[in-house]
Parts: sequence; C-alpha cells; structure tokens
Amino acid sequence: MHQIGLVVFGFIAFFWLTYGLRVAYGALRLPWLEDSAPAIDADCPAISILFAARDEEEKLPAALATLKEIDYPNLEVIAVDDRSQDATGRVLDEFAAAHLRVRVVHVAELPPGWLGKPHALQKAYEASTGEWLLFTDADVRFKPDVLRRAITLARAGELDHLTLLCDVEMIGFWEKALITFFVAVFHLASDPYRVSSPRSPFYVGVGAFQLVKRRAYEASGTHRRLAMEVIDDMKLGKIIKKSGFRSGAGIAQDSVVVRWHDGVGNVVRGVTKNFFAGFGYNLGFVSVGIAGILLLNVAPIFGLVFSHGWIRVLAAIALFVALFFHAGAAIVMRVSPLYAFTHPLGAILLCYMLLRSTVVTLKQGGIIWRDTFYPLDELKRGVV
Repeated sequence: MHQIGLVVFGFIAFFWLTYGLRVAYGALRLPWLEDSAPAIDADCPAISILFAARDEEEKLPAALATLKEIDYPNLEVIAVDDRSQDATGRVLDEFAAAHLRVRVVHVAELPPGWLGKPHALQKAYEASTGEWLLFTDADVRFKPDVLRRAITLARAGELDHLTLLCDVEMIGFWEKALITFFVAVFHLASDPYRVSSPRSPFYVGVGAFQLVKRRAYEASGTHRRLAMEVIDDMKLGKIIKKSGFRSGAGIAQDSVVVRWHDGVGNVVRGVTKNFFAGFGYNLGFVSVGIAGILLLNVAPIFGLVFSHGWIRVLAAIALFVALFFHAGAAIVMRVSPLYAFTHPLGAILLCYMLLRSTVVTLKQGGIIWRDTFYPLDELKRGVV
C-alpha cells in the first residue's frame, strides 16, 4: 500500500512540477492589453461588434452605456434580439435610434438544427460589414480604448483571432472561491499561452471578447459550423485554429468586464447546460475529469495530513505548487491571493457542478437553453 501511495503522490507532484509550472510560466508571459498602445485612426480597420440578447432588459443598459463610449473610428454594432419575451427588443431599438452606428436584428423564430445563440450570432454576422468581427455577450462592459489596444495587440502577434481573458465581477466568499479555482483549471485545461503555436493542440475562446478577421471566420465555416454547439465560444477558437489561422490570447483585466452570474447558486445553475457539453456528453470523460480534479487538487491535503515520509513530502510539494497557481489566478483577477487556500473547496464545488450538469442533462434527455429544449441526440451530433 505504501508503494502505491508513493506512485500516486509521485505522479501528482510530477504533474504540478512539470505541466503545472510550465502553464504558470506561460500565463506570466501572456500579453496584457494595457501594454499595447492604442492604434491611431489610420491603423484602425473597420470592426463590427456582434452580440445576441435574449431577455436581457436588466443587464443591457449598463453594457450599452459602455458601448456608446467606445473610442473607435470605423465601428458598427449589430445587436440581435433573440426571441426575447421582455423589453430587450425595445431597449435595443431605442438605443439604435439614438446611435447611428448601431443596428438591431430581430429574430422571431428559431429554425430547426440551430441553438439560439449560434443562430443569433450568425444573423449578426450576415448583417455586418466589418473587416474584423468582435463576438461578445450582451452584458459585457468595455473601456473606451479597448478596440484600439486590441487591434494593436492582434497585429503585433500577427493574429487572425484574438480572445481576451476578461475581468469577472465577483461578490462574496463563495463566488471568489469558485470562480478563481475555475479560472485556474481553465488555464490548466487550455494553456492559453501555447494557443498561438501551430504545433500546439490547445485552443481558446472566451465569449466576452473574440476578435477575428472576417476572412478567417468565413473560411472556418462561420457559426454554421457551430449550429448545435453549446460551448460555441470555445469551439469558435477551435475551428479557427484548425482551419490554419493564427489564434492567440491576452489579458484584458478591467478593460473587459462581465458579471458572470449573480451568486454562487446561479453560477451552478447557469453552467448546467455547459459542463457536460464541455466533455462531449461522454460519461467516460466525465468520470476521468472528476477523478483527475479530486486527485490533483484534494488528495494532496489528505497526503499531507494523514501520511508520513516521502508521501507527505510529495503531497506538500504538489499542494504548494497548486496553491501558488491558484494564488496567481486570484491576483490577476484582482482578489486576495489568500483565496488560494480555498483550493480544495473550489475543486469539490467544480466536481459537483460537473456531476450535476451530467445528471440533469441525462435526466432531461437534453438541455433547456433560452427557453428551448434540445434533445441530447441532436446535441451529440452537433459537437465540433
């Protein structure tokens, strides 16, 4: 038994000392948007901001207030009202009436073979004219110079696709514990720094900010390729990179801000449709994922407390690196690095969210998104 423990904790320590530290080093080398100088007017190609809104009347005003303040010379905004039942359509129409660079597309019905959001974004693209397309969400808030700096960053990296890791507005202990851990795991799973390497299998796409050249988007198949893809934001990054275009990531911090969900309970419920989809609706992958999260992030606590000798040493090494990684994510997200000590709690919560997403999706036989039910068989066929 002792030998098995040595092997297990040796593997955990090896993971954190090699892969974990490599990803952490890459994260430190990611470009920060604030370090890119704002492009002058002559260097500003036409950009179309595209987003879909459904029943967003409460969140829209704050986001629209920042959209109108964006300082960019060649800009249009295409907002899609996706079958809203509240005043979203009216809010968007009134905003467009007051701002000439804004146009609104109203979607009354969802055609077969489409999820609501990909379909709405496809309609936004079809109504757009920009050389670059910025896909975002209806509740995202921007700083005025974000596009000028993003264009500079994209050109410096010779990128066809730039996604920015944004600032998530977090309130209270539980949100900060869960979301900082989630961001740490996101980095481990996607290794954003290596995304720009053509030899790397990693890709990334953040729904709040994806700036892509129109020609790259069209050559990759547009959102028609993602018609039934629940995690369309990540998969947009995938199809662009798989099509041979150069993709990259940067850190926006408070230049791009979103309030993900209001309260940890809403965070848990809000990702019910996403997490099982992220594992390709594959029970085997889910089982491996949960086991891996617990092994790498919770087991070192038990090894440190209940074991002795080399097992305790290996557990201590793994735990130290894991907490260091989590602390780095917390600092970038502008919360106390002491939230690193919630690391095992975040792991347990994330496993619960994945398990809940899997059980609910299987029990329902599909997902409910934007008040529409999508059968699991169709979703599986639509996985990119």
